[in-house]
Amino acid sequence: MMEHNLGHRRTKIVVTIGPASWDEATLRALIRAGMDVARINFSHGDHSQHGQTIAAIRRIAQEEKRVVAILCDLQGPKIRIGGLKEPLTLAEGDTVTLTLDEADGTNNVINLPHPEFLQDIAAGERLLLDDGNLEFSVESATPRVLTCKVVLGGVLGAHKGIMAPDTNLSLPAITSKDRQDIQFALAQKADYLALSFVRSADDILELRQIIKDQGGDVAIVAKIEKHEALEHIQAIIDVCDGVMVARGDLGLEIRVEEVPFYQKRIVKLCNDAAKPVIIATQMLNSMVDSPRPTRAEASDVYNAIIDGTDAIMLSNETATGHFPVESVHTMATIAALAEQDVLCERVHGRRTLGEIETTVDHETIADAISESVFHISGVLKVRAIITLTLTGYTARRVARERPHTPIICVTPNEITYRRMALVWGVSPLIVPGVATIDEMIEVITQTIRKEGLVEKGDTVVIVMGVPFYVGGMTNMLKIHKI
Repeated sequence: MMEHNLGHRRTKIVVTIGPASWDEATLRALIRAGMDVARINFSHGDHSQHGQTIAAIRRIAQEEKRVVAILCDLQGPKIRIGGLKEPLTLAEGDTVTLTLDEADGTNNVINLPHPEFLQDIAAGERLLLDDGNLEFSVESATPRVLTCKVVLGGVLGAHKGIMAPDTNLSLPAITSKDRQDIQFALAQKADYLALSFVRSADDILELRQIIKDQGGDVAIVAKIEKHEALEHIQAIIDVCDGVMVARGDLGLEIRVEEVPFYQKRIVKLCNDAAKPVIIATQMLNSMVDSPRPTRAEASDVYNAIIDGTDAIMLSNETATGHFPVESVHTMATIAALAEQDVLCERVHGRRTLGEIETTVDHETIADAISESVFHISGVLKVRAIITLTLTGYTARRVARERPHTPIICVTPNEITYRRMALVWGVSPLIVPGVATIDEMIEVITQTIRKEGLVEKGDTVVIVMGVPFYVGGMTNMLKIHKI
């Protein structure tokens, strides 16, 4: 069973595992420091290493009595230039040729082995290389050759990435490498699968069909890092299971000054939909080389939590940085402080009960009950909110209200149990399935007492759906004295 502490941090921490953190001693330290979700980045490493890492995380988490979810992150269609004889030093105004033909950089002619990319590019469009460190303007374009002028110069190394932020690319969302990685993730029984460079809801639906065809069951996280995704954001949220705001590439696709606006908007839409949202990229980037963050980074993490994010993510800080454990400690400390303000400010519900739509359906009933739970738990000062759920739906609906009272997700489903590691404020517990309401309340009561979560005389609020084991139902609330 998971180790519980009803005064614990509510915001979840996603930690990217890499060479700096995949040894067992560091993994144990990361779990103790507060890692809730381990991100396995398929852009680096091989299946053998990833398999060893996943097995070690699960074993150590069990030893530490913690639940840690596994999030596998697909690389997606990453476009890179070819090899260079030596790094090119490019100045503003220089002419550069990008070609499908063999080239090594001589006379500023560079191989770009992606015909599907070249065919979408038109004259006048921008190209960003090496994460935006260099910028080209396309002067002329054919399906085989792009002639460009350097707008922002610098040193260009071999195999650097290239982006076209103004272009609607027709690249497939899921590459052949991704398909192999999906198969591996399903074999490893990953809890979440993140799809990179999502452009529309169709990309998510394509991935879901691949998972279904392989008989798998994994929750899909949509990574928002393309300008097209911002135009279709509500439709994407409707069909995915969670969202990651990948601010690195997003900040190249749109003006960097716009990123905070879209971050806040996406968090709100995810909160409204009761779907977990992760804020990612450069949250504590200076901690790659320093044991302490900058003031701006601390503010960034703090404000993401104030805005309502479910989870905050570490990337290079823990994958390749010098201070992986310190980075998680720092993240956890900032989160705990920010949550004090979130919980102090959240005196009223997200909406008054009068604002809830009067059309009575499953969604409206769930809204009304979740909102009521927030008010009841505050007035009665209950010890815990107990959500009984098969799919996690009830727990997510209650969590989006951001109650002061700790939320315990009781489920007979091991998949749901692990997925709750990404949802704000939720501590999961496994219980056996039973047939009647009375039996279920008895099982819940025994389990939470055994885990030391409540004592005799405590009051709890129990929220569930009846009939049991039907997903997407939240229609019953009980105030129960232990």
